[in-house]
Amino acid sequence: MTMAAEKTQPGAARCPADSTQDIIARDKVAAPGWVRSESYAFLGDGDVSTDRYIDPDYAKGEFERLWTRTWQFACREEHIPNVGDYSVYDVGPYSFIVTRVGENDIRAYFNACLHRGTKLRPSGTEGSAAEFKCPFHGWSWNLDGSNKNILCAWDFPHADREKFRLPEARVQVLGGFVWVNMDPDAPSLEDYLGPEALAHIKAWRLEHRYIHVHVTKSFPANWKLTMEAFMEAYHVLETHPQVAPSNADANSQYDVYGDHVNRFISPLGVCSPHLGGQYSEQDILDQFTVGDSSMLGEGRPKVGDGTARQAMADMFRARFSQATNSDLSAVSDSEILDCFSYTVFPNTFLFPGISLPMVYRFRPDPRDHRRCIYEVMFLRPVPKDGVRPSPAEPVVLTDEQSFTEADGMDPGFGRILDQDTDNLFAQQEGLEASAKHGLTLGNYQEIRVRHFERAVDKYMALPPKKPCLHR
Repeated sequence: MTMAAEKTQPGAARCPADSTQDIIARDKVAAPGWVRSESYAFLGDGDVSTDRYIDPDYAKGEFERLWTRTWQFACREEHIPNVGDYSVYDVGPYSFIVTRVGENDIRAYFNACLHRGTKLRPSGTEGSAAEFKCPFHGWSWNLDGSNKNILCAWDFPHADREKFRLPEARVQVLGGFVWVNMDPDAPSLEDYLGPEALAHIKAWRLEHRYIHVHVTKSFPANWKLTMEAFMEAYHVLETHPQVAPSNADANSQYDVYGDHVNRFISPLGVCSPHLGGQYSEQDILDQFTVGDSSMLGEGRPKVGDGTARQAMADMFRARFSQATNSDLSAVSDSEILDCFSYTVFPNTFLFPGISLPMVYRFRPDPRDHRRCIYEVMFLRPVPKDGVRPSPAEPVVLTDEQSFTEADGMDPGFGRILDQDTDNLFAQQEGLEASAKHGLTLGNYQEIRVRHFERAVDKYMALPPKKPCLHR
């Protein structure tokens, strides 16, 4: 620890190089207010217990206390554009048929027949239906959840069809995302997110994007451990050394909002402070574009009298405008270039920037607390003609496959995801072998991990709450 760090208050120490806000302030096209804001809070420095990652009873408690009370991204509106369209969302042992009942009416039915419990639709499926019929005994329900038919109704005088409506989870739509919550007593999605984070999400207008690549893969690591691998840039120098010359890793900014949202901003086009003085502005630009012929045009771009960051912003703006048939002239350099990562507790990451316009979703494996399902969805702006393309079908990778094998995946980014997930295998095994029963976190660079685990603790301190009938 440096002498400067010793004199600061806990959580006040920062990388001595330019801050994220210093870097963004020099951009040619200025950033909006949501980019220029900061919201850090010191949340303590005690170790985080490792039981939450390795104890199967802890995972059981999460299904009873956490997943039944939180807002979760179930599907995009473009998955269910027409009345009768549905998408099945599964999380752990729970399953929902998310369906469009009317133009502005989306519902999420618990995916189970009220006769003997058979799933009405297979896990992970999408389609269109006029009814939801049980494949076992033929009981059926209308789109609005009302009971349509009980086969041999004469044998069920005790089953009041008016009371045999499909139970519903709560549903809200924000930013083109359909969110569900099993708890009838939970706060609204707006209150859950809080005013500042809500204002950010609304400013992105993500309802005007669509999923053009969707990749899913199962991992032999706990869902929380997997999520936390993507919550900080502290690992970049060791795990992704190839990107450090053009990634301001230690300069990244970290923010927390209420109980359920946090973010980082990681600037691109600026050399890592760990490599200070080793690279010229042209070196930084060359490093970023090496091996990518789509960026080169008739020759490798030149910095000239400017900076690598500005050259990259100009190049990306032109490239993405053409690729998406969109006008990005008014979009800030920071939104064009930088990595903005927002975690919406418990299992969604939103990346609203233009260079990395993505969504991550993580779900626990209900049968093995050491495994989880990780999804990457790339978003594109809806074309200027307003015609929204259909969302991409998921590409499912096996454990052995590289992310680079997924159709539509940028090879360079696929390698980065492979590097991240290689660490996870070793981390899960290491935690189970360790004599130390806690994670020691940095006060600033790993604040998102601490903030996330505080939210986990909040829900795990509550009594079990099973899904119940509410309409």
